[in-house]
Amino acid sequence: MSVYTHVTVGTNDLNKARTFYDNVLGKLGYKRITDLGENGSIWGEDAPSFFVLKPANGEPATVGNGVTVSFEAPSRSAVDAFHAAALAAGGQDEGAPGTRDWAPHAYASYTRDLDGNKLAVYCFKEA
Repeated sequence: MSVYTHVTVGTNDLNKARTFYDNVLGKLGYKRITDLGENGSIWGEDAPSFFVLKPANGEPATVGNGVTVSFEAPSRSAVDAFHAAALAAGGQDEGAPGTRDWAPHAYASYTRDLDGNKLAVYCFKEA
């Protein structure tokens, strides 16, 4: 049972965000499900789960301090591919792919998208 219906991050440049997320989320098996005109887009595997939107109040999108959106990867190689794709698309490195000691078999990487939103991707399978 899911603990949430979806996660949303803001953007100030929707076209750049669409290109970025099409590329990096594609490494995890996500696809863009729909565009909401000039307001945003939605990605998911089978159902809508990740939204990138321009803020509804018309103000600039800002980054939440301490906020990280984390995706589950099907394999450690998908973690590596996500991280590489994010950096190649202009994202910032926030933690290279590797093991994390807080959970058994945790393998992860961290990046920031083009708007500064912090992203993580985790695989909990053994190598």
